[in-house]
Amino acid sequence: MLALSSPSGAGKTTLAKGLLAQEDNIAMSISATTRPPRDGEIEGRDYHFVDAARFEEMVADRQLLESATVFGHNYGTPAEPIEAALSAGTDILFDIDWQGMQQLRQRARADLVSVFILPPSAGELERRLRERGLDAADVVASRMAQAANEMSHWPEYDYIVVNDDMAQAQDRVRTILYAERLKRERQTGLVDFVKLLSDSQ
Repeated sequence: MLALSSPSGAGKTTLAKGLLAQEDNIAMSISATTRPPRDGEIEGRDYHFVDAARFEEMVADRQLLESATVFGHNYGTPAEPIEAALSAGTDILFDIDWQGMQQLRQRARADLVSVFILPPSAGELERRLRERGLDAADVVASRMAQAANEMSHWPEYDYIVVNDDMAQAQDRVRTILYAERLKRERQTGLVDFVKLLSDSQ
């Protein structure tokens, strides 16, 4: 499980989409949320859009690996599809905030790799938020006010990537993925492979 977090506007969603386009054997975790769909978002591809009552039911029934309230809306990761994908040998990419990452770490520390994406400056972060045109001015101001608190959680992450150049940041995230896949404990079948090498000498 590869979890990307950042303050809004720092680029984690763009980096996640780029990684999915470039890499095989990795799938995006699709969160459930109570927020309304944005233009172009599709149910089941971008999010599972549910009402507040259904979300609370999922929490009560322990159907979510993690959940958090962000800017007045609930978000959570349905456990069943994640567990099925991991069992089939597929890596899972998460686009979540620090609250969700903390909960994931508690439930699956050995299987989790966390990356925090930082903007190059507060001014650049605000510029990106305004230019993407998704939010009204008051929402941009609210996101900027929250950014300092979100960024204060950077020491809790395994890796830090400063997104001053999207292509470079993309390469750094891919490097992290490659390195983690090569860790001894993540490579299945090594015992039999090395035994075969030894026996063939």
